[in-house]
Amino acid sequence: MKITSPVFENNAMIPSKYTCDGADINPPLEFHDVPQNASSLALIVDDPDAPVGTWVHWIVYNINPDCKFINENSIPSGGVQGINDFRKFNYGGPCPPSGTHRYFFKLYALDCKLNLKGNVTKKDLEKAMEGHIIAKAELIGLYKRNR
Repeated sequence: MKITSPVFENNAMIPSKYTCDGADINPPLEFHDVPQNASSLALIVDDPDAPVGTWVHWIVYNINPDCKFINENSIPSGGVQGINDFRKFNYGGPCPPSGTHRYFFKLYALDCKLNLKGNVTKKDLEKAMEGHIIAKAELIGLYKRNR
């Protein structure tokens, strides 16, 4: 399984359009070689370089396993958004206070749909996914603010 973006390469800079310096919308993403036996997909976007520890930018789960792409500024087919560390149920773009940060776009193929309700956090999602992950893919984007 693989996750890519048509607007940035792995370990390359994320265009400012998809950050707090731009439109602050999610970048387009493409999913490749999702296992045929996947029942759902989950996506976690986080920044391990944040001063307060790993900062969660986006959580989406129960994505239709037939989903091949996410358009910019949209929620994937069937997807349910969890709450990010901005305390919002949407994508929150890169906005590092200093230096270049890494943003991990982590895609998981699961053997079930998740029965989660309410303010689902990354921790809740990771706990619910335990024992159900059949494949994982990762795309890393970088961003440094121009001040």
